[in-house]
Amino acid sequence: MQFEDLANELVLHVFQSCTSVDDVLSLASTCQHFRTVFGASQRLPVLFQAAEAEYGPLTEIIQIATHNSSQPAHVLRKVPLSLALLKQVLKIGAAAKKWEDIYPSRKWKDTFENRRLLTIEECYRLRRAIYRLWLYSKAFHNARYTRLTRTHKHVVLERAELLHNWTTPELAEVEDVRAIIREVLRNQICPSNGTIQRKFRKRHPDSDQQLLFNIHLNYPPPVSTTFQQHYHTTHQISSSARFFPGDVKSAYSMKYTSTPHHEPGGEGWGDDIPHYYIIEDMAKLDPGQIIWLKENAPLKGMVECFVNEMGDSFKNNGETFGQTLEWVLQERGEDAEEMRNAILEEEVGVTC
Repeated sequence: MQFEDLANELVLHVFQSCTSVDDVLSLASTCQHFRTVFGASQRLPVLFQAAEAEYGPLTEIIQIATHNSSQPAHVLRKVPLSLALLKQVLKIGAAAKKWEDIYPSRKWKDTFENRRLLTIEECYRLRRAIYRLWLYSKAFHNARYTRLTRTHKHVVLERAELLHNWTTPELAEVEDVRAIIREVLRNQICPSNGTIQRKFRKRHPDSDQQLLFNIHLNYPPPVSTTFQQHYHTTHQISSSARFFPGDVKSAYSMKYTSTPHHEPGGEGWGDDIPHYYIIEDMAKLDPGQIIWLKENAPLKGMVECFVNEMGDSFKNNGETFGQTLEWVLQERGEDAEEMRNAILEEEVGVTC
């Protein structure tokens, strides 16, 4: 029997067995019969089932896609399936999936002998933690929550309500992922002066050039109009994003190259205390924004342009997840530092 002669019920079962949206769409494109079966009333359920297998848990993505300031972040929302919702699910899921490749290299950066690919179950836990951290960032890292109100008890309790939805082992997964994201911020997106110095020496071991670092400013003055003209604003995964018209690879290559128009030391974001507070601010970005910066903003000026468009409330107003986590764990009789040590020992977290 020819494959295209199968009964509709069997064809539908094949569609439902696909583990990615691309597989579903490719199968639907093979012949008119399959397209007809796919185009019937089961199209959306099949696509969402494939998205669940590829990017799940979708319930967590839906909380991100449907959240707005008029609804409490901790209330579970159920919405009807639609193509518009599917598009948002795929964007968020694709960004989260990229962390599956980043996590092992950051988690075991010093213990190469332990580095490995994540299992299917670990990938699921990683994505779930990414989505939950993303929802927290979207709900509480915005202009509504200023630096002056971050310690107000009613604000802390509001943030804690979201974390109350998750068990302590699940909170450990989120904290594990948060540490990986901060590592990416510290070393790739906003490297310290020391990191720039070390990487420059590694690339140019014979050079005796002394790098020039700006040690006075945490944040630069507003970018000039001429600089801004090189960027075009468009809506991306979770906020406006900036596209650099040049080749990103060439920008990466020039980052540690000294030219009459570029000083590698200018790529540093300070050391010690100033750098710590920069990372605290940048940690408010959601995982989608951070992965975009990692892939598209190799130079400090690009990151600065992105940050400047976030508004004045973004600066000098660090992330609050760590503080809220400590509050919730204290309510449960747990200790946050013990959890973090257990994550380092891989007793809890994504890879436990």
